[in-house]
Order: sequence, then structure tokens, then C-alpha cells
Amino acid sequence: MAWIFLTIAGGLEVAWATGLKKLGISFSWGLLVLTTVAMAASLMALYAAMTKLPVGIAYPIWTGIGSVGSVLAGLVIFNQTLSLTGIAGLILLIAGMLLLGSDAHWKYGD
Repeated sequence: MAWIFLTIAGGLEVAWATGLKKLGISFSWGLLVLTTVAMAASLMALYAAMTKLPVGIAYPIWTGIGSVGSVLAGLVIFNQTLSLTGIAGLILLIAGMLLLGSDAHWKYGD
């Protein structure tokens, strides 16, 4: 269950980061409220994951999901571009998360 909470927390991190960017482009009170709710929900889901997973696993994976997801949101929603070095960076982030996650899965199951 901790891994499910961690995945949800990462997805919500992407949502609030995207909301912040959209707010910077065009302010809306409704979007501000949704972004704030996503922030709080992301932290609550991260807290739930950390009740079973160590901080050295949960936090880096949470930020990694947010980083990779935010780059993808930037590409899809904000028409940003990505260079070959950016693609390599994403691959390395994903590889790092998979390695941390697989190591933790064997030690902390769930």
C-alpha cells in the first residue's frame, strides 16, 4: 500500500507543479484552490507512504516522479522542448528511481 500512496503523492506533485505554472501564466482563484489542495493531498499521501518506507527511499522517488512528470507536462501542456541531454537526464532519473525502488521493495516489501 505504501507504494500506491507514493505513486499518488508523485502524481499530485505533478498536478500542483503544473497548476503553479498555469497560475503564473493566468491567475485564477479556482486554480489556486485546486493547486493548494493538490499540494496538501500530495504531502498527506507522502506521509502515508513514509509510515512504511524510509525517507531515503520515499522522498527521492516522490521528487523523481514529480520531476519526470513535470518535464512531461511541460512538453505536452506548455509546448516546451527537450534536448538529447534532457532526454538522457530523464532516462537517468527513471533508472535511479527504479533502482531505489527495487532495492527498497526487497527490504521493505508491501
